[in-house]
Amino acid sequence: MTIPADVTAGVAVFDRLTGRFTESREPDRAFRSASVVKLLLALDFLWNRGPAYDPPQADRDRLAAMLSSSDDAAASHYWSTGGGSAVIARMVPRLALTGTLPPPAAYPGYWGYTATTAADTVRVYRYLLDTAPLPVREIVLGALHRSTRCATDGFDQNFGLPSAFEAPGAVKQGWSGFTSGGCTPAPAGRYGPSSGAAAGAHEPTDTATGSGEPVAPTEVAERSAPSSAPAAAPSLDLTSEALHTTGTVGPDDRTVVAVLTLHPDGTPYGTAYSKVTTLTGSLDVPGAVRPSGTRFTTWGSGVRVRSAPTTASAALTTLPAGVDVLVGCQQQGGLVSVPPYTNDWWAYLPQYGGWITNIYVNSPGNTLPGVGRCP
Repeated sequence: MTIPADVTAGVAVFDRLTGRFTESREPDRAFRSASVVKLLLALDFLWNRGPAYDPPQADRDRLAAMLSSSDDAAASHYWSTGGGSAVIARMVPRLALTGTLPPPAAYPGYWGYTATTAADTVRVYRYLLDTAPLPVREIVLGALHRSTRCATDGFDQNFGLPSAFEAPGAVKQGWSGFTSGGCTPAPAGRYGPSSGAAAGAHEPTDTATGSGEPVAPTEVAERSAPSSAPAAAPSLDLTSEALHTTGTVGPDDRTVVAVLTLHPDGTPYGTAYSKVTTLTGSLDVPGAVRPSGTRFTTWGSGVRVRSAPTTASAALTTLPAGVDVLVGCQQQGGLVSVPPYTNDWWAYLPQYGGWITNIYVNSPGNTLPGVGRCP
């Protein structure tokens, strides 16, 4: 396990085939959950609905958006209608969680300030995989298996598990304290339907900011938690930037992975994104397949990934500023000029299914060392 400098991490990796943990680093350390708490919001809503329960279409859509695309409005809805911290009070004994606590008293409406641990996150996934009623498993894990690359608030969810391993299974990410570089949906496929984003003439685009996570509920006032609600975590770090990657890897969701991290206040999203991916890729994860290619760091804000190696092609999405990318190969294409740089070489990013100009890849020359030509 390699934990990058300045990163505080809680890690738990559980192999369901052998029934043992292959990695464990401060698994009981409390972190603010950010969007990882959405797993509990979904399970609380579906609890005790009966084996034949079929949610109304509105709830199916809301749950799918909350779990696949980390939709904050959906989370606020279930937090509010579920009684706020009462959701946590119910789910802790149901799942035998040992380190999950409601938000601090000063932040009663901030569902993302719920405290959780890597060990508890593994317990949640094990319940989903091994114990949950089939309809619940299909709804929740089905949505997590369709995780989109771009969240509804414009954050790129491709860090950690989706970048470190080929075809991860279920994925639920979480972040708090960052601003976004502006992520737009990729073409139809694992990462969802295309948004039809138009191609632009220049690289990079202007940086957009996202609302970040967590947010306070906006639909219904939070209900008071029952007197049996557990006390909030006394020393939860609400200042450092939080970035978490959780989910499953391997055939039949063999291995459950929970990586919860904190980064110094002010850390750029792309920097944290890359460090979490590096940490995740260093773990012993049975059943995992690591992608081939060479990682490079990019520069620039809002760098477009295009469908072909030319600025005349469609823009598929944008990259977080300064993020590491996996380059599969390179070839010459349309000439790009960003004074004082001019370059006609382009890098193919297999995990994005598109191209970026080599100008925005940190490398001393026009071509990238150690990277072959595309066939």
